[in-house]
Amino acid sequence: MMGYEQLWLDYTRKASCGEAEGIEYICVRISDTEQDALIQNSVKELQDAFEGLVGSRPTLRRDNGAGTGAALSGSTGRHGICLALREGMGAESYHLFSEKGDIVIEASDSRGILYGTFDLIRQMKMEEPLFTLDRTKAPLMPMRMLNHWDNMDGSIERGYSGESFFFADHQILVNDRTRDYARLAASVGINAVVINNVNVKDAATWLITDRYLDKVKELSEVFAGYGIRLYMSLNYAAPVELGELDSADPLSDQVGAWWNQKMKTVFGRVPNLGGFLIKADSEGRPGPFTYGRTHADGANMLARAVAPYGGIIIWRCFVYNCMQDWRDYKTDRARSGYDNFMGLDGSFLDNVILQIKNGPMDFQVREPVHPLFGGLTKTNQMLEVQIAQEYTGQQRHLCYLLPMFQEILQFRTYVKEGDDTVRDIVSGRTFGQHNCGMAAVVNTGNDENWTGHDMAAANWYGFGRLCFEPELSAEEIAREWIRVTYGNDDQVEEILMFLLMSSWPAYESYTSPLGIGWMVTPNNHYGPSVDGYEYSRWGTYHRADHEGIGVDRSHEGTGYALLYREPNASVYDNKDKCPDELLLFFHHIPYTWKLRSGKTVIQHIYDSHFEGVEIVDEMAEQFMKLQGKLPDRAYERMAARFREQKEHAREWRDQINAYFYRKSGILDERERKIY
Repeated sequence: MMGYEQLWLDYTRKASCGEAEGIEYICVRISDTEQDALIQNSVKELQDAFEGLVGSRPTLRRDNGAGTGAALSGSTGRHGICLALREGMGAESYHLFSEKGDIVIEASDSRGILYGTFDLIRQMKMEEPLFTLDRTKAPLMPMRMLNHWDNMDGSIERGYSGESFFFADHQILVNDRTRDYARLAASVGINAVVINNVNVKDAATWLITDRYLDKVKELSEVFAGYGIRLYMSLNYAAPVELGELDSADPLSDQVGAWWNQKMKTVFGRVPNLGGFLIKADSEGRPGPFTYGRTHADGANMLARAVAPYGGIIIWRCFVYNCMQDWRDYKTDRARSGYDNFMGLDGSFLDNVILQIKNGPMDFQVREPVHPLFGGLTKTNQMLEVQIAQEYTGQQRHLCYLLPMFQEILQFRTYVKEGDDTVRDIVSGRTFGQHNCGMAAVVNTGNDENWTGHDMAAANWYGFGRLCFEPELSAEEIAREWIRVTYGNDDQVEEILMFLLMSSWPAYESYTSPLGIGWMVTPNNHYGPSVDGYEYSRWGTYHRADHEGIGVDRSHEGTGYALLYREPNASVYDNKDKCPDELLLFFHHIPYTWKLRSGKTVIQHIYDSHFEGVEIVDEMAEQFMKLQGKLPDRAYERMAARFREQKEHAREWRDQINAYFYRKSGILDERERKIY
């Protein structure tokens, strides 16, 4: 027992795939000079999978002199898997097909071989036919990244799955678990990982020094064997905090020289390093504003320092004034990212990527898409989402987020007549960029099941699959995750599909109505507190009074709605046209306002909160039917989570409904119990 599970790479459950039983060997048709750790890991993964799923371990053959593409077995009746490199295919792409009784994985490079390997194993676990396969796949997103918020003392900021498996007691951990993490990430197409918290402090500032570089290199080599580039979050003020300079001014020649020398040392010691993620001038983090400089000044200074080594600087756009006065109705946190970065469009070097949150606030259950998508036209952009569920139940509540992510990717920005969706922009299609992609604040920790709630693993799995193949629907990804994790029992699949696809609508229903967001307990963000942030400095207001609720972001309010391109700007600016699900984000609306459903705002609040609880009750009831169908430990863990979700959904319902009944004095038309 390793102390943790293998999730969708668990090979202990036998697969009913008779075709696989005839596969006796793996033929590596790749010259010795082209072979690397990725090929070796691909072979090992196939051998382990067949040994576990089928009961036989294919032997390894090498055929370094043969041409690519041709199978070996012919009419011998013996079958194998052939791995071959082929020129002319796109980076990281692969072709998985059957030829003359063999299964062939052809790819442009070693990463493609690895991704094709995991795809073949996925087909085996889903008990799909193998000898009729003909699949050519290429990842749409160039960068498919996970952002860890792990601290070097072992804690995780906004971590809901135990402690870090990268750090403990200010040391870097490299062991079987980090290798299995790399396997799990690579199996869904992840190719970049940031290992430490964006809020860099204390020992983490020293990650770029001799104190840690040997271990950083060791971890980077484990990652490289699975096609993953290691990134680190960087302390912008490192020259000062390491005690070597008295300034971090990006326009200072001395500071620039310091970073040039530092990066020469770091990349010399860790050649597999991908680059750095920077959070600057937000929530108290140091940055170029200290010296009267711009974000472009700061990012470009670092970009020049890492450019000789192929390094990338990822600069987060989560920037806002965290000292806002709640009495000020014109200052709007939602505007801050746009106001800080739109005027710098075209000012960033090509090895800088701006990492932009999906919405303008902070990973709420419902937000409009960030207006920088479609605003910026000359700058590399990356979409940042959060699968850590900070505001969506913290992996205690089930909340499958892939339907939300699909909506975000499909949002039309109207920056061009075509190829204008968020997906088009962050895949590079819109502006022909190659430094772009998607990042997720990840939901893992050292819990036995990695993600706290067993079903939260669907968000980790689904994010990777969505980055690789955004054309997959949320339903297709969910069904795939269920089958590779729990097998191919029809009842298990049907019930878990219902739970996953019901969960985001349910969570939205019993928490925050009509796009208002927040209303959470300050600091830990778990559970309801309607006025928790209402008079705070954080700019997270709902502005409810006795007549109505919502923030006026129209042209008569903060003007935020007008930051979008037409026709989005006119739609959001007009309360008669604004989508109901975002109405209170953009407008202060009377409780008696009629929505498109025909309900008033206040009745929608009442109804949605009661309905959300009813859905959760149905989810819990359906889950109970799986006792004996799922592994016992997993069932008990999930059952406990659903019991908690039922209890907390009621707390949300009763607190929200009581609050707005007391504010408005308007009775529930259906005369249900409101306190």
